Amino acid sequence: MNDIPSVLSIAGTDPSGGAGIHADLKTFQECRAYGMAVVTSVVAQNTEGVRNVWHLPVEALEEQIKAVLEDIEPRVVKTGMIATPAMIEKTADLLDGTNIPLVIDPVMVATSGDSLMEDESTSLMKKRLFPLAEVVTPNMAETELLTGITIRSREDGEKAARVIVEDMGVTAAVVKGGHADGDAEDIIYYNGELDVVRAPRTETKHTHGTGCTFSAAIAAYLARGEDVKGAIQKSKDFISHAISETLGIGRGNGPVNHWGLRLTIEELLKK
Repeated sequence: MNDIPSVLSIAGTDPSGGAGIHADLKTFQECRAYGMAVVTSVVAQNTEGVRNVWHLPVEALEEQIKAVLEDIEPRVVKTGMIATPAMIEKTADLLDGTNIPLVIDPVMVATSGDSLMEDESTSLMKKRLFPLAEVVTPNMAETELLTGITIRSREDGEKAARVIVEDMGVTAAVVKGGHADGDAEDIIYYNGELDVVRAPRTETKHTHGTGCTFSAAIAAYLARGEDVKGAIQKSKDFISHAISETLGIGRGNGPVNHWGLRLTIEELLKK
């Protein structure tokens, strides 16, 4: 039997193709992993914002996850938008005990600023899903919501990363600094050590789906056998290129370029 690295995304949709499971599947493919996806919520959104959200019944979520796990066990599971408490409980129940590494992108707010998660879900996600996680990748706003720590400096980010790991049971935390000033600097706390990955900042409004793409890349690289730090570093390179080679699509916050490591925008536009 072929030992193909496979990754499962459990997340919401994006019909404009820049975020959610659409971004995850593109990323898995570019990182040479076989991508699978379970839909949690159907989101009517585009680069200008979220128009409406329909959460699937918990039974639909359960049957999708079971269908995958019973046939093709993924090497890594990545979760994105899991909006309701019942969905979080069911996902945790199904993943607990599988020993499949879990990467969590704690999607709470879209790039456009629209809320994507019920308030009660945040505390439940910390209680049920975080202890199962290999890597959690909150941005600054999400980190503040999760920890109650206001991020104003690198020291604040380091403190928050420690809290996520030591108090919430996560193996590794990546506090993303994409919304800060200066270089795009992410703080890692793993195995009791602090580290930083950084890249030059690209001034662009086209950052739709950056969080989904970054965490999906981490999941794919882990599935391919990279260790945690190696997967994070490679994913930082991936998302940095995806942002710097932006496609310029959409009237709002456009999607990143999931071909970024292979094809520049100039190459994509060649006849």
